[in-house]
Amino acid sequence: MSDHEYKSVHEIFGSMVFDKRVMKEKLNPDVFAQVVEAMEGRQRLTPEAADIVAAAMKDWAISKGATHWSHWFQPQTELTAEKHLSFTVSDSEGNPIEVFRGHHLAQGEPDASSFPSAGTRSTFEARGYSAWDISSPAFIVKSPKGGTLFIPSAFLSFDGTPLDLKTPLLRALDAVEGRALKLLKTLGQRGIKSVKMTVGAEQEYFLLDRPRAQLRPDIRFCGRTLIGAQPAKDQKLDHHYMGAIPSRVLSYMEDVERDLSRLGVAVMTRHNEVARCQFEFAHLFSDANKACDQNQILMETMRKLARKHELRLLFHEKPFAGMNGSGKHTNISLMDSEGRNLLKPSNSSRRNIIFLTFLSAVVLGVSKFHSLLQFSIANSGNLFRLGGHEAPPSIISIYLGSALTDLIHRLDNSDVSLPEKTVMDLGLTKLPDIIPFDSDRNRTSPVAFTGDKFEFRAPGSSQSIALPVTMFAGLWAWGIEELTHMIEARLSDSKIDPIDAALDSAREAFRLGSKILFEGDAYTPEWHDEARKRGLIEAETMPDRIDLALKPENKKMLEELGIYRAHELENLASIRMESFATGLEVEAAVLYDMLWEGVLPAISKQLILEKNSLSAFDGMDFGDCTAWRDYVNGLGKAKNSLIKDANNLHELKGRLSGMNARERSDFLTGTIIPLMDEIRIKCDMAELTIASDIWPYPIYRNLLSLSA
Repeated sequence: MSDHEYKSVHEIFGSMVFDKRVMKEKLNPDVFAQVVEAMEGRQRLTPEAADIVAAAMKDWAISKGATHWSHWFQPQTELTAEKHLSFTVSDSEGNPIEVFRGHHLAQGEPDASSFPSAGTRSTFEARGYSAWDISSPAFIVKSPKGGTLFIPSAFLSFDGTPLDLKTPLLRALDAVEGRALKLLKTLGQRGIKSVKMTVGAEQEYFLLDRPRAQLRPDIRFCGRTLIGAQPAKDQKLDHHYMGAIPSRVLSYMEDVERDLSRLGVAVMTRHNEVARCQFEFAHLFSDANKACDQNQILMETMRKLARKHELRLLFHEKPFAGMNGSGKHTNISLMDSEGRNLLKPSNSSRRNIIFLTFLSAVVLGVSKFHSLLQFSIANSGNLFRLGGHEAPPSIISIYLGSALTDLIHRLDNSDVSLPEKTVMDLGLTKLPDIIPFDSDRNRTSPVAFTGDKFEFRAPGSSQSIALPVTMFAGLWAWGIEELTHMIEARLSDSKIDPIDAALDSAREAFRLGSKILFEGDAYTPEWHDEARKRGLIEAETMPDRIDLALKPENKKMLEELGIYRAHELENLASIRMESFATGLEVEAAVLYDMLWEGVLPAISKQLILEKNSLSAFDGMDFGDCTAWRDYVNGLGKAKNSLIKDANNLHELKGRLSGMNARERSDFLTGTIIPLMDEIRIKCDMAELTIASDIWPYPIYRNLLSLSA
């Protein structure tokens, strides 16, 4: 009997993770103390200690069945990368020996020539370095014939330029944590030793029956449907949301959760989402760096097990037209060394002062650098999702809720008390009383305060959360620093109490950042007009939003905080522009193929069927056959129109050669995507009038079914 069948989650949790618990057991106390110091950033691990850690890690991994090891890193593709190396080599006499030393653990040298670098490196300049991230624990991924030890790592080019998303993330976390600590000390909180950003991500996704889904080239190569008429029943009746999880999906979820438990990733919630065949996982809050790693582990585990269950997993932000897309709401807060959430309101006025300073720092930072948040979520999937009345618009605003908005208005009277939470009387003695939250949720807001954290709702489900978290940390660090300067300036007058200085500074920060605050419906045209007046709309298209990273004030802020040097940010923007253009080019090519290989022949088959039917009944009196003949005539016109569109699409795609990434992106979004939308409408109309056994691709009605 396997441990799938008899071991509890409690018994297996973290069993494949080389974490502090394991290190404390495997290492001598002196080396373990060094490791803890290094993990907290207070000192570097000595080569001698690294050798001891590597030996313990190797023995532990082999005892768990691992045969190989790999530095595991996150290139700017937003995926993960790995190069497996064997623990076992041969000595001079050909005998097998197991080798893994400190220098292997600390640094690797994977080939960097084929990773995106925005043209800054030639193919022959292949050297890249992976460097062990000691703050994120190593883990083992099992395979049928063994397993691999994965060591979370940064990835750098020969000259030290980051080729990954982890390095800037770690810099950003250092920036916000250091400045938060300074602000707390300014407020008299001198006993606080550290402040850590915490993150929790909500992963939305679709699951389809794999054999059916693989019959569609658009799903296979693009992760979304490029054509497809709406089914008679989709999400209109809201039957799916939080309904009973289909047994086939529940079995998949349980396997995913079990594998994640071994890797120390705790999934807190699982449920049906709004659209048919759409679901969600949310994993436990943890420190931001580990949370970003764990979200990638979650996605990789989901991909691996989906195939095992004969399911096709879709992370695309908009797999089905006319139905909800998938996001990845990213929840962010700060936790001090005493375990206190710095964004949690309190009944204590003194604690509320701290809460208000950190809250106002977010408002100030987002108000000044909202364009960086827009940049961080600009990808080809979000092009089709954001603002679609299922996701927030790309215009960044902050929703605080009625209680906090009222509190901010009362700051002029130095009143920092929050309203008492009242009990909601349900009028039923068999049900418990419920204490409501201070305000309702505003699902249209991209950045919402949700009780004790900010929820950034715009990131797409296919994204790594590393870049959105990096940019949020950067602007928050800037806001905290500005608040600290304001307080220090006021404290230069020795008669002012630090609490009064903090309250006055928070009041000023809320005033300066007020343009970003909006409590209403962010979908309405009125808000879009108002946002334009407030200067919140700086980009109209997705390529424009990618370019927002390069605004001089953005480059200056990120460089001064040590998060991105100017050329690093330029490289990142260039890579994201290239990725955006390439993704859409692939979709255009796939649609062209689907037209000629499937849709156009299907129309011909239906035309032949109708012509033969008419001929077979020639001479019989059916009365007026105008409707029938009009239908046949319409099919012919539809085919002729789609042939013209296909030729036009081919000609337009040909113009892309020779354009740079920005030119291609503009041409794709401005010219090719609108043509693809027109083609889709015509294909969907044809689908509705062609026999199901003739139509070449599984239709929505069949795709959106997960019967066992």
